[in-house]
Amino acid sequence: MDTVTRIRCFLKVVEKGGFSAAARDMGRSKALVSKYVGELEDELGARLLNRTTRQISLTEVGQAYYREAGELLQRFDELKESVQQDHQEARGLLRVSAPRSMGDFLVTQAMIDFLSDHPDVRMELQLDDRFVDIVDEGFDVAIRVTELMDSSLIARKVRDFKTVVCARADILDRYGTPTHPSELARLPCIIDTNYRNKANWGFEGPEGRLSVPVKGAIEVNSAVTCRQAALAGLGFLRTPELFVSEELESGALVPVLSDYTQGDIGIYAMYPHRRHLSGKVRAFVDYLVKWFKKYPRGANAPRTGVVGERIVP
Repeated sequence: MDTVTRIRCFLKVVEKGGFSAAARDMGRSKALVSKYVGELEDELGARLLNRTTRQISLTEVGQAYYREAGELLQRFDELKESVQQDHQEARGLLRVSAPRSMGDFLVTQAMIDFLSDHPDVRMELQLDDRFVDIVDEGFDVAIRVTELMDSSLIARKVRDFKTVVCARADILDRYGTPTHPSELARLPCIIDTNYRNKANWGFEGPEGRLSVPVKGAIEVNSAVTCRQAALAGLGFLRTPELFVSEELESGALVPVLSDYTQGDIGIYAMYPHRRHLSGKVRAFVDYLVKWFKKYPRGANAPRTGVVGERIVP
């Protein structure tokens, strides 16, 4: 039996003026309450109560212990209540890692909206295209754009993520329109090094999965720069469809290999534990899911301060 429980029994006996009354109030047997108080005295090596068949009274040591223990237990209960409240509610510092190439374009506005709706949360956002170690580096959540792989982390998909291969129309006129991914191996390609396999582009089609080694004039860890390179006519680009949605609609870039997909890629919120998940993490991940359902193209969401319907988790 822990010391805190023994102290609670002792305080209750003094408060109620006897073992029987204390036992009734605590829902325990008189014998058990007496045992706990006795164990507390044994642990301290001092008698706290004078006992007779009719009444109990505090010893001199017991009086001092009753006063100090009561104050300590009250502080202990307040601390417990504070921790539980902070853990269950959305409050405190939330440390988030997100890819730099996606941050400004895709997720930053969602985070700003979340903070506007949760004033008790402070966020430390680190934009970094490397895969951070969430546990070792002390992050609460990492936003990752990836295929879901085996991991010790908990992953929740917050948005489907479609990629597209595209190029300028004059590039297609010059090199021809590829009808099979393997043809990209001989064509100039723009390589976004943020992808896990970088210069090996994966596809899924009628013949299953295949990987195509590609090369080109530029390799860069920026989806925005890759889009600019494609618009400048440097070659074929594989990129998130939402990054080039306007260019595809206007015809500035033309999609190719539409019958082939690039795997089950998604935007995932990754966090270390499902058990005892803090309120701030739960609220943040739930908010991202709802936000992306409302604003699937991310960057086209209304900005904070603009009149518009808000998301209520």
